[in-house]
Amino acid sequence: MNDLLRSFGRALAGVFHPSMLFLTFVPFLVAAAVWGGLLYVFWQPLIDALRPALEHWWASAYLYHLFDLLGYGTLRNMIGPFVVIVLSVPLIVITVLLLIVAISMPRVIRHLTARQYAMLEARHGGSWYGSLFHSLWTTVACIALLCVSLPLWFFPPFFALVPPLLWGWLTYRVMTYDALALHATAEERRELVRRYRLPLLAIGVASGLLSSLPTAVWIASAWLLLFFPFVAVATIWIYAFILVFTALWFGHYCLRALQRLRTEEARPTGHDVTIVH
Repeated sequence: MNDLLRSFGRALAGVFHPSMLFLTFVPFLVAAAVWGGLLYVFWQPLIDALRPALEHWWASAYLYHLFDLLGYGTLRNMIGPFVVIVLSVPLIVITVLLLIVAISMPRVIRHLTARQYAMLEARHGGSWYGSLFHSLWTTVACIALLCVSLPLWFFPPFFALVPPLLWGWLTYRVMTYDALALHATAEERRELVRRYRLPLLAIGVASGLLSSLPTAVWIASAWLLLFFPFVAVATIWIYAFILVFTALWFGHYCLRALQRLRTEEARPTGHDVTIVH
């Protein structure tokens, strides 16, 4: 727990370094250009296309009845935009995450190495191609889980639990590989993941919770749904900032854990002591 909190504090201090803030902008610009353009063009057509399907969906009937009972019948018009957001946000976050891993994560690790882990030997247990394959495979698995769990997103408490768990698992799987790719061997990486799986998953879930904050703002303020294509562009930078912070958190935690592992391996045991008369 001490290492988890210590690495959190170091990541929080480090994310405001000018070079780290700069790393948020390239993923932001790419993702904002792609998703901002798509949502600007297809926002209303998507809502119009979903409306007939929602009228005949059992969950919509349940929500309409609930809104009428609570006296918020006007919220019926928000179901279509809400569904578009539910479908769009995971894809936006996954896009930003993959861009952070591909563009920013190697620079984050080099930044940490130069400043705090210069004495840690680089054993190059991972590669760019290995990272690409690992990220794509993990993303496909996450999207499959997302599709299976999607009906649960409309009902409490699942809408507050399922997304952070999915993002936590995806982030932990993707960023752990890249945080250790330069310095750890494949065997060391597997040992660290086995030994620290729960703390690493906790970092991922915490980042998932942080990434859900912009979505919570949209849901809490219904009028923002009408401007979602524009609001999305601004909040993509928030996702990028959170994920660069998460990369720093994973980097600090994983590199420190690797230091400890190598110290344990280098420590002599009682069987290594030779008595000379």
